[in-house]
Amino acid sequence: MQTDSKNVAGSLPDQGDSYWYAIKKQFRNSRASKWSLRVLIVLIFIALFADFIANEKPLYCKIDGVTSFPVLKDYLVKMNLAKWPTPLLNIDWRNADYDRVILAPIPYSATTFDLENAGYKSPFDQQQVKSKRYWHWMGTDNLGRDTLAGMIAGTRTAMLVGVIAMSIATIIGMFLGTIAGYFGDDKFKISRIKILLNIVAFFFAIFFAFIARQYILVEGNTFLELMKSMVIFMIVFVLFNLLAYVLEFIPFLKKEIPVPVDILVMRLIEVMNSIPGLLFLLALLAIIKYPSILYVMLFIGLLRWTGIARFVRAELLRIKNLNYIEATEAFGFDSFRIIVKHAIPNAITPVLITIAFGIASAILLEAFLSFLGIGSAPEEVTWGKMLSQARTNFSAWWLAIFPGIAIFVTVTVFNLIGEGLTNALSR
Repeated sequence: MQTDSKNVAGSLPDQGDSYWYAIKKQFRNSRASKWSLRVLIVLIFIALFADFIANEKPLYCKIDGVTSFPVLKDYLVKMNLAKWPTPLLNIDWRNADYDRVILAPIPYSATTFDLENAGYKSPFDQQQVKSKRYWHWMGTDNLGRDTLAGMIAGTRTAMLVGVIAMSIATIIGMFLGTIAGYFGDDKFKISRIKILLNIVAFFFAIFFAFIARQYILVEGNTFLELMKSMVIFMIVFVLFNLLAYVLEFIPFLKKEIPVPVDILVMRLIEVMNSIPGLLFLLALLAIIKYPSILYVMLFIGLLRWTGIARFVRAELLRIKNLNYIEATEAFGFDSFRIIVKHAIPNAITPVLITIAFGIASAILLEAFLSFLGIGSAPEEVTWGKMLSQARTNFSAWWLAIFPGIAIFVTVTVFNLIGEGLTNALSR
């Protein structure tokens, strides 16, 4: 009896049987989601290569027989890995005498001052440029900064804010939601001495990391000193836990008792949700002596983790009672392995939707703060800051339209991606 090879091939599992392949296919069936993803790829490309798209420094040049790649060199200089040679230290890149040169598509950076075209030059005004190569295609602001270059730099800022802020929120939310959902109120057990010493460690860590260093935190470089305080905070906890490990040889202190992590995490979520997020964010940014967009990313991430934690907790409460989780526990696998290899990969689905909507929310919030002149340093370029310049000169319509459209398009793209994921995962 001969077997039909087509039937055999048809009976074999293929990529179409994959769960994620089905989601991907369903996502692509939505035209809005598909085009939003394409626009997002373009935005990510602009953000990654912003310095190569808009820069007053050439991509490649040869001056007096010396070959240089100024844009790449600038990266190394900023990282203190190289120094500018003396002939290029104070050079006027726009008027230099090049033997050979390859300029960026837009020969201006976001902070380049073109004084000859200062005072809000419209894209359609007569501009003082030596050739069309140096035309300001989206006009200039009051200081002569190119609007198109600012739009490109603002794209990088927006993408960084959205991705980094939600990365912080995702790490916190995934960790707390996982331990709350998987361990519940009676499955997470810890020795008496560890509970006691960790409570004591918390107060010592707060004192040595923040209270004892409050003057340095206010007067010094806030971001750098804050990172040092976080390191001190963690070191104190590590030392106290090492001490607890040594003292566990005493049977009374070694006895483990359950910790109601689910209740603790849920109460923490309720406390965070009861705090007005915007007012809390403004209060945190108000105490920063040297504003930076990094603080905006950090604080947004510290405020936006609660939704992710609730979704992950709900999924873990469902997943931990499924047969395959019970099987892994019966085989004696430790909790860490079960969570990382089996529970989290199956609980990550709703988190993707939350992240997509969260990035849109973070970008919109940063634009709002920048519009008010809060959070970012003077030299940092954002869409919100560009938009705010239109308030001082209502005739500078290009400073309102272009950044406004960029904010609208970016936020809409992430919302449509989130909506597409929601529809794909619900079927």
